[in-house]
Amino acid sequence: MNTLSAAEVLAAGVWQSGLAQVLGGLVLVAVLITAFWFGYRVRTREPRPPEPEEQPHRPDTGALPGEMSEYRRPAEMPHTDGAHRLMPYQLKDSGTETSPEPPNEEKRKWGGISSGGFGSGGTGHGD
Repeated sequence: MNTLSAAEVLAAGVWQSGLAQVLGGLVLVAVLITAFWFGYRVRTREPRPPEPEEQPHRPDTGALPGEMSEYRRPAEMPHTDGAHRLMPYQLKDSGTETSPEPPNEEKRKWGGISSGGFGSGGTGHGD
C-alpha cells in the first residue's frame, strides 16, 4: 500500500538523484556573487582615504591638542585656633594644587607594603 502521490514520488526522485543539491548550490553561488558585486559597488562609491600630507599633524610642541602637563602637590590644610572648626565651604575645591617643580624621587616612590595585586606574585600581606 503506497500512499505517496505522483508529485511526492517525483520530488523524492529529484532529491535522491542529486538534482536538488546542485540547484541549491547554484542558487547559493548566485547569491554570493551578487553580494560581492553589491559590496564592490558600495565600496567604489565611498570617498578615497586621505593622503599622508592631507592627514592632521601634531603641533610643533609635540603635545596632543588640548593636552596639559603639570605637577600636582597636596593642598595645604588651613589651620584654626582650636576654638573654631572649619566648615566644608571654607575648604578649597580639591585636595591638590599645581606645583611648578616636579616631586623629588623620594616622594614619588611608594613606601608602603606591597599591595599584592592580581598577577604580581605577592601575597598582599607585606610578606
